[in-house]
Amino acid sequence: MAYSDRIGASGGKIPDLRPGPSQVWQDYVRSPRAKTLRFGEHDVVFYEGDAADRVYELIEGAIMLYKLLPDGRRQVVEILGPQSLFGVVAGKIYDCNAETLTPAVVRSIDRRDAEGSADLQGHISRCLLSQIETLHEHTVLLGRKSAFERVASFLMRFVPNRGVADCLGPREGAKDDAVVLLTMTRQEIADYLGLTIETVSRVISDLKRRGVIAIEKQDRIRINNVCAICHLTGAH
Repeated sequence: MAYSDRIGASGGKIPDLRPGPSQVWQDYVRSPRAKTLRFGEHDVVFYEGDAADRVYELIEGAIMLYKLLPDGRRQVVEILGPQSLFGVVAGKIYDCNAETLTPAVVRSIDRRDAEGSADLQGHISRCLLSQIETLHEHTVLLGRKSAFERVASFLMRFVPNRGVADCLGPREGAKDDAVVLLTMTRQEIADYLGLTIETVSRVISDLKRRGVIAIEKQDRIRINNVCAICHLTGAH
């Protein structure tokens, strides 16, 4: 996404969405009832409107959830990393599309099994709490943040243990930099941030001109000053 055409969630700050899985959950996912599926890059796991008869857990890779408007415009609603659950809906059909950003390994769970076990339901509910928090942050980003704040927030999402409420800043004497590996196209980033490709490219170019970031390869960005990016998020 020269800014690279790829950006995303490899090695980044994806929340741990499986806090303390129960023994029942661990036993179930090791049983023949849970299916392991492998997908290539940009494969569709399910489409909006498909029968929602399976719940999915991402084991490896990255996945985006998105909705399409009647005129073809797309809104990426969530980016998922390993240990994320998706495909959990209240109704009988999926309410969005799920597409891999990278080659991915996914665990498929029969929805009837999940609904028939209080232990499995409890684990799924705990996982969804973290995802709800992430969606709240994204709502603020789309509704109130400027283009610079949106791009900065996106980059900070993939810097481990920084930009969070209890962030202590860089370690004393350590260089305050980080590398973001790229798995999303500029169009996908724009669709996630509610911006145009041109705006995303302009912000990235400006950050590069300021020396805050550097484009090392086609598939990675080096943040030269994490604190500077963090302050641009509008969270301070």
